[in-house]
Amino acid sequence: MLVDTHCHINMMIKKKFDVPLHDEQLPQAQKIIDEAAKYDVTRIINVGTSLIESQNCVTLAKQFDSVYATVGLHPNDCTENWRNDFEQIKKLVIDKKGNNIVGIGECGIDRHYPNYNLQRQIDAFKAQIEFALEHDLALVVHSRDAADETVKILEEYHHDIQRGIMHCFSYDQPIADQVIAMGFVLGIGGTLTYPKNNVLHTIAQTISLKNIILETDAPFLPPQVIRGKQNHPKHIKTVAEFLAELRDISFEEVAQQTTDTALKTFAIER
Repeated sequence: MLVDTHCHINMMIKKKFDVPLHDEQLPQAQKIIDEAAKYDVTRIINVGTSLIESQNCVTLAKQFDSVYATVGLHPNDCTENWRNDFEQIKKLVIDKKGNNIVGIGECGIDRHYPNYNLQRQIDAFKAQIEFALEHDLALVVHSRDAADETVKILEEYHHDIQRGIMHCFSYDQPIADQVIAMGFVLGIGGTLTYPKNNVLHTIAQTISLKNIILETDAPFLPPQVIRGKQNHPKHIKTVAEFLAELRDISFEEVAQQTTDTALKTFAIER
C-alpha cells in the first residue's frame, strides 16, 4: 500500500482554478482514483489551497472512501479578504470527521513570485497553525524561497506542533535537520527524480526513512519519466521506486515505512 500525501485531484479534472466542482466531473475523479489503485496507491490526501478549492477537496473526500481532505489558504492565495475566507474554511472543520478532514493547509510562506505581501502571508500562516493546533489536525506547510521566514515562525510553535509536514521539501540539509528536530516530516515527490537535484538526493539518502512521506502534488511537479506532462497520484510508485534505489533498500521497505509515517502523521486508521 502507498499513500499520496499531497494531491490536487480537483485541479486535475477542471480547467480553471477557484471554481466549484460539479457532479458530472466526479466520474473523472473516480478514474484517477481507480488508476492510482492499480499502482498500489490506496489512500490520497487532497490538499486545499483556497476557500473554493478547500470546499472542492471536502466534496471529493466525502464522495470517495480512499480520499481525505486538508483545508487551508496557500500563501499565494491570501487575498485582502483572506480572513473572511478563513472563517468559511473554519466552518468546514466543525464536522471534520464527516468531511473527512485530516489537516490544515497548505499554508506557509512563498517569496518566489514578485509583489507578494509578506506580512499578510505571515498573519495567515500563524492563524492556520493555531487553528490546526486547536483542532488537533496535521499542519501542511508550503515554503518556497522563504526558509528563514518559515523556520522562524515554526520555532514559535514547535513545542506544540506534533504532526507537521514540510511539503515539497526543497531546501538544504541544515534546514532539513532543523525542521525534523521540530518534529516535522519531509514531503518528497517527483522532484527527487530530477537528475540535477543532488541536494535533495543526499538528504533523501541520509535522513531516517521514518522522516519521509511521499507525495505527487499532482497535477504539478511530474517525475522525470513524464516531465512536461500532467502528474498523477499513480506516480507515488515511481517516487518510491526511485527512493528505494537511492537508499539501496527494497521497494517494500520504502512502501511500508512511508505509509506508516503518512497514516500516523495524518491520524488515519489502516
